[in-house]
This record gives sequence, C-alpha cells and structure tokens, in this order.
Amino acid sequence: MSPKLQPVRGTHDILPEEFKEFHKIIEGARDIARLYGFEEMATPIFEATEVFARSMGETSDVVSKEMFSFETKGGEGVTLRPEFTAGIVRAFISNGMQQHLPLKLFSTGPLFRYERPQKGRQRQFHQVNFEWLGDDSPQVDIDLICMAGQLLYYLSGNTKGCTLLINTLGDKESRAKYREALVKYLTPYAKELSEDSQRRLASNPLRILDSKSEQDRKIIEGAPQINQYLNDAARKRFNIVHEALSHQDSAPMFQSVKITPTLVRGLDYYTDTVFEFVAETGELGAQNTVLAGGRYDGLIEQMGGKPTPAIGFAAGVERLLLLGGEKWPVIGKKIKLMIIPFEEVNSIDVHRLATQLRITLTVLPSKMGIMLRSTVETLWQGKLGKRLEKASQRGATHALILAPEELKQNLYIVRNMQTREEQKVPIDAFKDMQKIRNIFGF
Repeated sequence: MSPKLQPVRGTHDILPEEFKEFHKIIEGARDIARLYGFEEMATPIFEATEVFARSMGETSDVVSKEMFSFETKGGEGVTLRPEFTAGIVRAFISNGMQQHLPLKLFSTGPLFRYERPQKGRQRQFHQVNFEWLGDDSPQVDIDLICMAGQLLYYLSGNTKGCTLLINTLGDKESRAKYREALVKYLTPYAKELSEDSQRRLASNPLRILDSKSEQDRKIIEGAPQINQYLNDAARKRFNIVHEALSHQDSAPMFQSVKITPTLVRGLDYYTDTVFEFVAETGELGAQNTVLAGGRYDGLIEQMGGKPTPAIGFAAGVERLLLLGGEKWPVIGKKIKLMIIPFEEVNSIDVHRLATQLRITLTVLPSKMGIMLRSTVETLWQGKLGKRLEKASQRGATHALILAPEELKQNLYIVRNMQTREEQKVPIDAFKDMQKIRNIFGF
C-alpha cells in the first residue's frame, strides 16, 4: 500500500471555506489600493536569480539561506520569487515605465522562502504588495504608512493592538558615518557575535541590529544609534514623517507610534524611512510583524535603471487572516476625490483630513450596509490650474481645494470635475454622512 500523500512541508491547501476568507483579504487590499489611487500589475513567479541576489544583497538571510533557486534545462539560473519589490523594479526597467512616473502599483500572489514553517508563515505563502515609485517627498512616506494602517483597520475592524514601529536609516552620507561608528563599536566583540553577525560585520554591519540571536542582542544594547549620525537633511525628513504620524491620533489605526532605533528591516536595499506594524496581542505567535516596508531610493539605479526614488510595503495574507475581524460589503458607486492644498496650508492638517476622508468614505458607509469604490489622493505640487488639469486627466470626479481664505471661514471648496461647478462647503459638513452623500451625489 502506498503511503498517504501529504502536502510538501511548509505548504498547505486552501480549502473552500478558508479560501472565502482568503479572497476577502485580497479584495479588501484591492479596495484600499483603489482608495489611494494604486493600479494593479503582476510579474512572473520566477525571475533570473540575479534579480533577487543583486537587489536584496548577498548578506541578507533571504539570499544566503532562503531562496528556492534552480537551473533550467537551458542552463539558466532562476529563482522562485521570495518578495515582490525586486521583480517589480525589474519590470519597471525592462518595460520602460520611467516615462509614466509617478507610479502607484499594487500586486498580489504567491511567494516562496525556505524557512522554518511556523504560525502564519509557510514556505509557499501569499502577500499583498504596494509600491510608490517616482516621488521622494516625505509626504509620500506619510501617505503610504497611513495607507498601511488603514489596510489593517479595514481588514480587521480595528488594529487589534498593533503598534507602528518606525525608524530612519538616513541618507547615503549619514549611513556611511553611522556604519563606520558601528563597526568601530562591534569589532572588539567580533568573536562573541553569532556566526551570521560575524559575516555581516565586514559586509553589512547594520543588519546586525536586526539579529534575533540572544548573544548579539546583549552586545547591540550598547551600540551607537543612527540618530546620532544623521545630517540635517536626513534628520529634517524623519522629523516631518514622525510628527505627521504622531498627529494621526484621530485615526483609529494609529493608537501607538514608536521610534525603534534597531529597526533596519531584513533586506539591504532600504534607505531613510523604514516601518513595521507589530501585533501586541499574540495572534501571530513569536514572529509578530503583521506588515512591513520602507524607502529604497537607490535600488532602481542599482539594478540598471535611472535614479528613481521609491517606497513600498507588503503584508502576508496568511498572517492577515489571523487578525480576523469583519469584512464589509461593496457596491459600485465610484468617488474619486483629489485634495488640492495651497502651499500655505499646514501639511499635517492635510494628512489628517485625507486620513479622515478615507475612513469616512469607506468605513462609515459600510455601517450603512454599503461600501464605496472610493479613491482619495493628494496633489501636492504645482499651480492650481495645473493640478486641476492633472486631477481631470486621472479621472477625478471631484476636487477638494484647501485655500487659506476659505479655511479661515471654516470652508472647503468642492469642485465637480464633470460639470466644473464649485461650491463652498462648511468643514463640519464632512462629519455628517448624509451631508457627504449630498455633496458627492450618492
């Protein structure tokens, strides 16, 4: 009698009942992608091995230990994708997408890593992935992190005690100074470090800060912190990001924001802002990261493209399933709103407004038994006429103009992009769902 066939270790079958919930997670992520103006794309599930080795760094655990790599019959070295970013950057370069910047791209599908299977982590797993290419503004960092928080809120009904951890890895100049100081501190402890950290000391010492080894953690406690080595530009950038996120207290997905100096992320391509959402309530087991990402301004150039700033994040579908929570119904009414603030308007106030509108146009309608196909974006730069033109080109149904004189009177200007009619609307009207329905006509 032949032995009973079982799934390969680290894989599992998604049976019909589980698949219903699995599908809701992916569709929910698509709703949030639409809300923030992202478009969906897909890349092959395998790439030339060089795509991942070149982008993620030879010293990363993924490249050195976890990739499923093999040789084709034609002698080509290929690897099943262990993450999305490198493949999307390869597609961006090989398809000449530079001319379409800025780009907001959403992807989802299976990934593969050879690691020890554990709760919510398998060798074949699935992610939802978001990349924002072509804009180096700290406002983009803020928007993307707000998006990540809202994704968790939307998929679980609340953040279930998730904490946002953020850090900066600084710009190229700051990082070089910090690297030198860190090597100087760690070198006397070289023989006491774990084997992996000894190897990284020469190649990528910042990765030692991410070590889970207990012997490394004790040594790292006394290490210098990167905030001591930031130049003025890198410090100013991070302060803008941190201050704005700290003022998102009206938004339910930002109950806790914590600067974490040892947060460096697991891949070599990150720069400046890095972040993670971690679960504090134990649903995810020992590995409690729910969602993670950061900025990678040098990666596209490193892979052979033109210098292009970029930031992104990803979340594991299997791990999001462990958060549970309500998933809301959807109807087809489409609201595509572009916020256009004058330069004099405080950017923190703009971010708070955008976050509140994104909640209002998704979560609150759901309590009325509906869900809007909403998009809420902010156009930050350019003259008013040019920004209205861009809003029209991008299919906006409405523009919300924040002008200093009207704001003094507690008014917003709402422009219907189809009829070109404008109305001045009291700010308080945006707190009332029935009034919002009247403004946008649904």
